[in-house]
Amino acid sequence: MPADTVEDLLRHLAPQVLGAVVRRYGHFDTAEDATQEALLAAATRWPVDGLPDNPKAWLITVAARRLTDLLRSEQARRQREHTVARWVLPEQWLAPAADRTPADADDTLILLFLCCHPALTPAAQIALTLRAVGGLSTAEVARAFLVPEDTMTRRITRAKQRIRDSGVPFGMPTGADRAARLDAVLHVLYLIFNEGYASTSGAGLLRADLSAEAIRLARLVHHLLPDDAEVTGLLALMLLTDARGPARTGPAGELVPMAEQDRRLWKADQIAEGVALVSDALPRGDVGAYQLQAAIAALHDEAPDAEATDWPQIVALYDVLRQISDNPVVALNHAVAVAMVHGAPAGLDRLTALAADRRIADDPRLHAARAHLLELAGDRAAARTAYRVAAGHSLSLPLQRYLHARADRLTGDG
Repeated sequence: MPADTVEDLLRHLAPQVLGAVVRRYGHFDTAEDATQEALLAAATRWPVDGLPDNPKAWLITVAARRLTDLLRSEQARRQREHTVARWVLPEQWLAPAADRTPADADDTLILLFLCCHPALTPAAQIALTLRAVGGLSTAEVARAFLVPEDTMTRRITRAKQRIRDSGVPFGMPTGADRAARLDAVLHVLYLIFNEGYASTSGAGLLRADLSAEAIRLARLVHHLLPDDAEVTGLLALMLLTDARGPARTGPAGELVPMAEQDRRLWKADQIAEGVALVSDALPRGDVGAYQLQAAIAALHDEAPDAEATDWPQIVALYDVLRQISDNPVVALNHAVAVAMVHGAPAGLDRLTALAADRRIADDPRLHAARAHLLELAGDRAAARTAYRVAAGHSLSLPLQRYLHARADRLTGDG
């Protein structure tokens, strides 16, 4: 069996196996170590021996046995004989997991809920989700966050410790807690996607691995919760936004704004899927922020060119979105849309008011939007200054180069 085929299968099964082991035995951190060892054993043996009849059950069995070994080793190391009764697993638990629970049971959604535990910071939630559910190594997660691997190791270790100390059982939350935790899951996936699609720092504009992983996980959540309109809306939003990816950069990796993109490069299949998803979600009622953002993205994607964009409809959607979302980025995008309909001065007035919001006052996107609207209004000198200010606030090298280029274009009479 080709190694890449095995790798794809293991990536798909990893969160399911970890979820099953944690649900049965607890010990999140040790269960993760045991699961990783089972995956390593499979990666070594399956290409030679062939796939077992039930790959998932095979992995769960190996991971469960390894977990037992790890727990016993830890018990011996600490020499706490008085806790033996609590450490040693009941003998019946040592039977292959597939003999006790249907092998096709999928604990991945529960694992996502666990990784997005409210006791964790958003940064810790993202890191743990990428590590435990996304299957990324600690080194890969560290590279995604542009931090040293030992820093990310400590962050993930602390996150797992907080989950263990919380005493929350491995299971699906219910009632209001489930709704709140699902909101956290969707927010984490949204942040992962955004960092992949528009990196806030570093030498590259895109991190395709992060955005692709966010889409994969959103598809998984949608598969498990197909009737949740906001889950559907988030997946649609990701697909519609990611569809523009091939046109977002030029030959040298430079940023290309949407109005100047070659729309023939956009992914038509993703646009069609995204439009179908949001069209299915919106009529269900209880319209949420992800559905509205997806509807806005669909209007952009369906326009044959920038001039044909339905800006009045986009403004109307942002009006609704602002009623349910106190997000300064939403207010920023609304101001730009207003400028497209009612003229640059109207948009600039809104940006001036938004600058008082400390959450976005230093964000390069605010200064870049102001520069763009000043340019549209014909104030070249002020626009040039604003582009320079925006570049100074950005940690993304491609964005810095783009903003400086826009400023240079406004120098003198050019």
